[in-house]
Amino acid sequence: MTIVADPIANRRSASIPLRYALRELRGGLRGFYVFIACIALGVMTISGVASVAASLSDGLAREGRTLLGGDVAFSLFQREAQPEEIAFLRSRGTVSSIAALRGMARAGDGRLALVEIKAVDGAYPMLGRLSLEPDMPIADLLAERDGAFGAAADQTLLTRLDLKLGDRITVGSASFEIRSIVDAEPDKLAGGLGFGPRFLVSDAALRATQMLQPGSLVRWTYRIKLPDAANSDRDATRLVDGARQALPHAGWEVRSRDNASPQLERTISRFTQFLTLVGLAALLVGGVGVANAVKSHIDRRRDVIATFKAVGATARDVFSIYLTQVVVLAVIGSILGLAAGAALPFIIVEVFGKLLPLPIEPTLHTGQLALSLVYGLLTALAFGLWPLGRVHDVPVAALFRDTVASAWHRPRWRHLLSMAGVIAVLIAVIVGLAYDKRVAAIFVVSSIVVFLLLRGIAAALMALARRMPRSQITMLRLAVTNIYRPGALTPSVVMSLGLGLAVLVTITQIDGNLRRQFMAALPEHAPSFYFIDIPATEADRFTAFLKQTAPGSTIEEVPMLRGRIVSARGVRAEDLHPSTDSEWVLQSDRGLTSTGEIPKGSKIVEGKWWGADYNGPPLVSIEKKIADGLGLKLGDEIVVNVLGRDISATIGNMRTVDWQGLGINFVLVFSPNAFKGAPHTHIATLTEAHPEPAGDAAIIKSVASAFPMVTSVRVREALETIGSVVTNLVLAIRGASAVTLISAILVLGGALAAGHRHRVYDAVILKTLGATRGRLLGAYALEYLLIGFATAVFGVISGSVAAWLIVTRLMTLSFVWQAGSAAGVVASALIVTVGLGLAGTLLALNQKPAAVLRNL
Repeated sequence: MTIVADPIANRRSASIPLRYALRELRGGLRGFYVFIACIALGVMTISGVASVAASLSDGLAREGRTLLGGDVAFSLFQREAQPEEIAFLRSRGTVSSIAALRGMARAGDGRLALVEIKAVDGAYPMLGRLSLEPDMPIADLLAERDGAFGAAADQTLLTRLDLKLGDRITVGSASFEIRSIVDAEPDKLAGGLGFGPRFLVSDAALRATQMLQPGSLVRWTYRIKLPDAANSDRDATRLVDGARQALPHAGWEVRSRDNASPQLERTISRFTQFLTLVGLAALLVGGVGVANAVKSHIDRRRDVIATFKAVGATARDVFSIYLTQVVVLAVIGSILGLAAGAALPFIIVEVFGKLLPLPIEPTLHTGQLALSLVYGLLTALAFGLWPLGRVHDVPVAALFRDTVASAWHRPRWRHLLSMAGVIAVLIAVIVGLAYDKRVAAIFVVSSIVVFLLLRGIAAALMALARRMPRSQITMLRLAVTNIYRPGALTPSVVMSLGLGLAVLVTITQIDGNLRRQFMAALPEHAPSFYFIDIPATEADRFTAFLKQTAPGSTIEEVPMLRGRIVSARGVRAEDLHPSTDSEWVLQSDRGLTSTGEIPKGSKIVEGKWWGADYNGPPLVSIEKKIADGLGLKLGDEIVVNVLGRDISATIGNMRTVDWQGLGINFVLVFSPNAFKGAPHTHIATLTEAHPEPAGDAAIIKSVASAFPMVTSVRVREALETIGSVVTNLVLAIRGASAVTLISAILVLGGALAAGHRHRVYDAVILKTLGATRGRLLGAYALEYLLIGFATAVFGVISGSVAAWLIVTRLMTLSFVWQAGSAAGVVASALIVTVGLGLAGTLLALNQKPAAVLRNL
């Protein structure tokens, strides 16, 4: 660069640092490519995830009425709305009713399949368009002709039962003719996850199946389309408030167009936060690259810094110039990342638009992009201030001496406080804007602990190498000495690779455990089948039938209702403020049962069980973690709405529940006679001693023939359905996590490149003293192997612990350490470390000694 004659000290305008910073950068960005790439990757991940999530939220908001099927939807479980309730809704707008339940479809050749039945009236759909193939009016589609009701089915059902249009199937006691294929439903997202293909029929056809028994698990939804003159958000809120005041004990589950699918929105928010944290992990890994790049740049510019100070520049001037450079480079990297992240929603819609089941509305979200820019700048400053602070008070002579023997200099307190302030702001932004602040706080604490541990691992490795006995093997002696010598690469390599490996191990361990949970063998003694909607009057006969059909199997059968918690300890459900992992209990109706025996898989941890002969006031047993999350204790009162009636019960005991056994169990279990006289059905499980596919098919066929109103759910198929969803989520997590690994590799490469100058000097001196090329390569390879192995062991241990905490505490699943994936990570780490290290070493060994010695 060119040094001007005027002393910098005499020109303190704000533009001076920027002018000199840009002047130094005119020669190119050599040495900063890793810096820029790391910031760009992290910002791209965060901005891309945020942009896609915001576009999806915009799409859900724009299509809220269509997804809901109206302006407001009122849902009831196990009962239809009463005439006075229907009259109230009709007085407010146009009403369309839908009933949803599961059933068994039987083809003419006897084959059976579980289907998701959706019974609609003539007004369906009030909003949006039902896409059919072939297309036809809804009245013609569902009309009864020649003794069969019309139906539209998902293509999956036709494939599964080898059917074609025009074929007939039986559901319950009714016959159906498949007249069309359901291509798309405007309100499908509001229905949640289904375990079978869609089967669309009329309301009259559903009644003809005789599946609407007292207590059947049917969800009745009444959608209201407000008049055009009064369909604002305020009008929808007024309708909801009016319904609750006029019909306070109806037990409605109410959704309006601004929260058409609350579970989907919560899932999107949680998943967005997780991917954002993965992006932040990539930024933190990249921060190490920022620190390495800044340190390397300052090392290369020692003569310039010394000259600045020699001609009158103050330490503050030098610090300001190079701080400005860091900010400029961080802005460049952030802008590149923002451009890629902002384009992601548009790319997704352009490439996968017709395949996406979700309504994405791509647009530029300036708020999300600005936040991503803040993340990038704060990360660059947090990691760049330490190496920048080194030069503030270092005299000119010391800077020149650093060329021979680098000395450690702690930055001044003002710079340390500035760095602490930047880190504090970064933490506040991460936690303050998180959907789940507890998870974000855990991430922050874990990141700090991991960085401290990595620094400790590097220091311990260097101390251990320093204390090792002097080996007689030259290569080993040289490798061990290189680990702790002045300017050693050990801290940089450990910090660069350690965090990336920890994240990679965490993801692979979680992935393996989720696959084991949902896609591997069923847990020991897990049921083979669930049978639902067993009429109460037929429960004993059904149990006897199962014992005869599957002798030697274990059968469990209990009564079941659906109910919604409306208050607890005198506080309304919407005012309870539950913990994040227990709020789901309040979000919809829950399965309830009453019994005199402790359910299998449950263990009483507080209070006493009431016994089989109890006949006093209603008591309830609640799952311990849920009780803690709701702030409940023994003796508190819980009020549930069952079939339009509020029933209060006192908490008599608390249980822990083994949900992973997949047996019948409930969050709330009531004492006998708590629901005396209430219409209900029974639910049963069948656990085979030696399950096999042929026997399972025979059981399903026998049950469908003898009890056509009973629905059979094969546990294996249900888990496979859930597993497919989990697999897709894990693929997205893998993709985001790959960014972290790429950042780690880039940082590692940058760290090795930063030490290239020292490697050249070492190689030249050693070759001059007689070392052969092969011996030097062996020594360097052994050095990288030792450092890489120590880092990989740390990554495996820390990543496994993090995965264990996430799987057992957040997901409440069992954890089994995946040795194969851990071994793969160790092998990959060694290959990458040794490969990149030797690539740089070969370049150093190719240097001619004479040219290097002349410039020492």
